[in-house]
Amino acid sequence: MATVLSPQEVQHHRQGFPFFANPPVVNGKPLAYLDSGATSQRPARVLDAERDFLERANASVHRGASVATGSATEAFEGARQAVAGLVGAQSDEIVWTMNATDALNVLAQGIAEASGPLAGVGLGGATSERFALSTGDEILVTEAEHHANLIPWQRLALRTGATLKWIPVNEHGTWSLDDMREAITERTKIVAFAHVSNVTGFVAPVAEVAEIARERGALTVLDACQSVPHIPVNLADLGVDFAVFSGHKMLGPNGIGVLYGKAEHLAELPPARTGGSSIMRVTMEETTFLPAPLKFEAGTQPVSQVIGLGEAARYLAEVGMPRIEASEAALVEQLVDGVQANQGLRLLGSPGAQNRVALASVEVLDIHAHDVGQVLDGLGVQVRVGHHCAQPLHRAVGMTASVRASVHLTTTPDEIDRFLEGLREAQRYFGVE
Repeated sequence: MATVLSPQEVQHHRQGFPFFANPPVVNGKPLAYLDSGATSQRPARVLDAERDFLERANASVHRGASVATGSATEAFEGARQAVAGLVGAQSDEIVWTMNATDALNVLAQGIAEASGPLAGVGLGGATSERFALSTGDEILVTEAEHHANLIPWQRLALRTGATLKWIPVNEHGTWSLDDMREAITERTKIVAFAHVSNVTGFVAPVAEVAEIARERGALTVLDACQSVPHIPVNLADLGVDFAVFSGHKMLGPNGIGVLYGKAEHLAELPPARTGGSSIMRVTMEETTFLPAPLKFEAGTQPVSQVIGLGEAARYLAEVGMPRIEASEAALVEQLVDGVQANQGLRLLGSPGAQNRVALASVEVLDIHAHDVGQVLDGLGVQVRVGHHCAQPLHRAVGMTASVRASVHLTTTPDEIDRFLEGLREAQRYFGVE
């Protein structure tokens, strides 16, 4: 395990984030930000990179022959290389999307194109029909999925006649590799699951699932939104076919996300959207498309957001993902130990800090999560309350909402203590100590 960031290093990084260098003050206390699982704060160098581009280098990319266009295109593609390097991919395996939800919809809609009357007529190449789904085929997810990694597959099943199946979660909200192994059959065509649960922090056995799926002819789709910002991720080593993640959860801007796909898959997958910038030749009767990834990036791209995301990837790489993982593991251990020491709390996910990344969600017994959130808010502790876009998981473990505290490399032990004390204050306020 790599060495954790020292308190001095954490303070150094916090000073590089305008939000933490001059934090909001709530009732006389600086805000303790424990909501990185929803969205992360951004270092000044990411904000500067985006602003500098807009102020001094703004130009349309991949269009025209001016020096300005060439420079903008170079920066745009440099960001693609930086993001690819962070996750062990080749740059032509990185497609820009609006966010991870959009990336999953682009993928599902592309598969729908391959499954319809346009299959094999040019949108994805002559071999795009390899993605086609029909009645009798199965799409497999888990009951723990974020809605973004469930609803697109529900819609794809409806469009193609395929059957959507899922692996149930246990009383902790996690699922087992044995259940996954049994559920993947020769009929399974797609296995879509989260690398790290946004509710339980559960870390999926990705490489094992990908191997089983590959042996049975199924494609794997990995929701990596809660893993890429927090732990080392090498998508090639994991062996997944597709993956998605969002910029705003990894110190980058809103409005930019990533669809990763193995090069051979992106070459064959039909583009879900069509239009300018994605084409090679257009006549009044037909269109041929550029190679991936550009064939998936029709229209004018969010260039400044891409520049910002590239800088965020460089920042994370320079800090070192192994050190970020080690530092956050120590914070999560403190968080979990504190929750388990309070008899009035129910921890979702595995009982301990093992096999858990970056967060802990809890139920404060006999108090609604929103009421707990109001108490914490008054104490200057920002967390996420609600179902976290995972209603099926919460329903399966017998609750409607939970309180989630999530950490990042800038989180301090003192902020964890303030959260734990805030939970005790909520219990005292509502008389359930």
